[in-house]
Amino acid sequence: MTTDKAAALRALHVPGTPLVLPNVWDTASARAVQDAGFPVVATGSAAIARVLGYEDGEGTPVGEMMAAVARVARAVDVPVTADVERGYALEPAALAEALAGAGAVGCNLEDSVPGTGEMVETGVQADFLAEVRAAAGPDLVINARIDLYLHGHGDRAAAVERGRRYLEAGADCVYPIGLADEEEIRALAGELGGMVNIHFWPGCSSPARLAELGVARISFGGGLHRASDDYTRGLLAKIREGRSPY
Repeated sequence: MTTDKAAALRALHVPGTPLVLPNVWDTASARAVQDAGFPVVATGSAAIARVLGYEDGEGTPVGEMMAAVARVARAVDVPVTADVERGYALEPAALAEALAGAGAVGCNLEDSVPGTGEMVETGVQADFLAEVRAAAGPDLVINARIDLYLHGHGDRAAAVERGRRYLEAGADCVYPIGLADEEEIRALAGELGGMVNIHFWPGCSSPARLAELGVARISFGGGLHRASDDYTRGLLAKIREGRSPY
């Protein structure tokens, strides 16, 4: 079953017909995504951290994060991919085992040091990804994040170098988070020769436009949770003012 779900998740990465992932934070949001007809559920580490009362940037204890992922995986029938930051300092084999134990068949892995923005050396990250791949085999779809743009260091040559190394190491998809320029997205997708994930946020090109640019996967990160939280706070303000929230 794990192999089948991993294969199904991997097959949904199609340039021009991207896999759209409205990231979730608990079982209720996971079931809502499944009920809306999305074929995959993806967790968001920042959103889960906030729900559990921790800071983003690996502030969540690994046991609590994996338990949250496991609850999501038990609640839905579709493949689950988990955002696990940079792996919570687990050794690659232990990380692969923890993800499998939680029921996840995919994961995001970052290439900057959590909480600092310091980029991990390209070769070091490529070796890490290769070891995760060796430990997990084909049962894990690896989405390798490229944090250059997020931390203001982005240029296409550096991103292409990292992306190619990560794909060669066994990553299924690369994720240049923070990249929003349409021509850069198109060029990167073309030069890499592999699957590209783009993060959708306010002001970003529409999902339809991202598909035209050759993107294979679109993530929403913590955006839906922030919007949900803002909406809830608005309801609470109405209640506090003595008004009906509905």
